[in-house]
Order: sequence, then structure tokens, then C-alpha cells
Amino acid sequence: MLKLRAAASALFLYFPGRPDSMTPSTDNPLTAEDHLSELSRRLADASPGLSPQLRQAAAYVLDHPGEVAFQSVRGSASAAGVTPSTLVRLAKKLGFGSYEPFRQVFQAALQEGSSELSGRATRLKQHSRTRANSVFGDIGDSALANVAALLTADNQTRVEAAAQRLLDARRIAAIGFRDTFTCAYHFAYVGRIAMPHIELIRGLEGGLLTELAPLGEGDLAVVFGFAPYCAETLRALEVVRRSGAGLIVVTDTLSSPLVPGADLVFNLASDTPHFFPSILAAITLIEAMLAECVARGPAELVDNVTRFEQRMRELGAYVE
Repeated sequence: MLKLRAAASALFLYFPGRPDSMTPSTDNPLTAEDHLSELSRRLADASPGLSPQLRQAAAYVLDHPGEVAFQSVRGSASAAGVTPSTLVRLAKKLGFGSYEPFRQVFQAALQEGSSELSGRATRLKQHSRTRANSVFGDIGDSALANVAALLTADNQTRVEAAAQRLLDARRIAAIGFRDTFTCAYHFAYVGRIAMPHIELIRGLEGGLLTELAPLGEGDLAVVFGFAPYCAETLRALEVVRRSGAGLIVVTDTLSSPLVPGADLVFNLASDTPHFFPSILAAITLIEAMLAECVARGPAELVDNVTRFEQRMRELGAYVE
């Protein structure tokens, strides 16, 4: 919610000529999508009077809101075929002081719209009726944008720090329920091949507390959760926070209820035309963290992978 409010405030601040409908109201507060719609309308209205370069940048922004939300200014400029300074000038042309508050309007709208599954499904159906380009293409565009938003220098530093914490931990619990169980399962299954002390927390048949009870100082929990946030995940987090174990959180926004008390947080883009939030960036992050563990960890991890593979072949797990 902090990011939504910041983006809304930015929009009010930088649109001095806004109509009365843009005035904040506690009785009927505008959503982040309302602000994005207003920004898009103003951008479309201004386009005919812009220079060719600014008009080209405006066309890209209007056609690719998901990419604009989560790409860097350089990434969006490259995709639009303009210079980064052109995008900055476009933002200032619309009354923003810099490019970042302009981009935050797009981020806020996409993150707000990702939490209601029924609304996402409705928009997906409307999309097929009103747009000429395919859903397949838009899925691809958003997937690439989500992964691109992950691959930053800051996140590289966090991945390296996460890998070191994983290597130092006595016991590792992978936690994620409902939609993010896939993430937790993938992390635990692949991770255990090299690091057998990773355990998948399933919470079946009321066993959640029993599975989490052994956690303590020196242990580590890796928790996955995206809006709408799962009640079971929050219950598990309460136990983890009281246990003294370390905590790595993978979520979709820094205002997520999973964030408090975390040692490391990865807030990932999950935008997609699909009715369910995308976990592609989370899966990519898992692969990066586990690869970093093997790359910087002891030779024993490679030996573990070798023994696992040999044992699977002996058991006939693979078909030649």
C-alpha cells in the first residue's frame, strides 16, 4: 500500500491541471488503475504535439505498460528505440519531476490489479475481444519483463548474500502454500540434491507446527508468498519469527505482510495477462540462488549431486 500511495501522490503532485475528478476524496478514493488510466489518457492526448522521438517513446509507453513498470529506464528506452533521456523528457513533459515517479504510477497499477483473481480473469477475457495482438505474445512480453526486473545489480548482491546464508545454515525450511507451493517445492527438490539439509514444509493434516518446531538459531527459512497472501504462510511466519531462525522472503512488494522481520527480501515482479500471478521470476531466482550455492560452496556439494545422479540411475529413475 505504501507504493500505491506514493504513486498516487506523485500523480496528484505532477498534474497541476488535473480535472476535478482527479481530486483526492476519502469518500470515493481513486485506485492506482484510475491514476494510470488518467496518465495514459493525458499521454495519448499530448502525443500529436510531441516531437518524433517523444511520440515514439509515448507510443511504446502506451503499448507496453507492464514493461515500463518493471524495466529500468535504459531497458525501456532500448525497447522503444529511443535514448533514456528521451523517456526522462517525456516524463517531465507530463509534469513529473523525474522518470521514477512516472514509472511508479505503472508499477502501482499493475501490483494493485494482480491481487484480485476474478478481476484478472475478466480483463483476460476482455483483452481477447478488444485487442488484435495475441494473449500468447503478451504473456511472453510480461514474462521477459518480470525476469528483466529481477536481473539487476542490487539483486545480484542479494542473491550472493542469500547463497552464503544458505551455505551457513544448519537446517533450511522451504515454505510456500497454495500458488507458491510450486516455488517452495522446486527450491526444496532441486536444492536437496546438493544440500540435503533443506526440508520442504508441507503442513499436511495439521502438522505445520510439528514440522516447524525444530527450527532455532542457526537455521534458516525461505518463504514464498504473493498477493493474495496465504493465511497458512503467515501462520508459519509467526513460528519462524519466534524461533530465532534466519528468514529470507520472496514476495511481490515491500509492503507485503511477509516482509517484517526478514533478513533478506526479494520483491519480484509477477505481472501477467493471465488470471494468476506469474511465478516465473521466483523460479528464476531459485535457480540463481542454488547455482550460486554450488559455485561458491565446498566441493562436497558437487559430490552430493554426483551421488544423487548415480543413485537415480541405479534405481532406474531415468529412461535412456
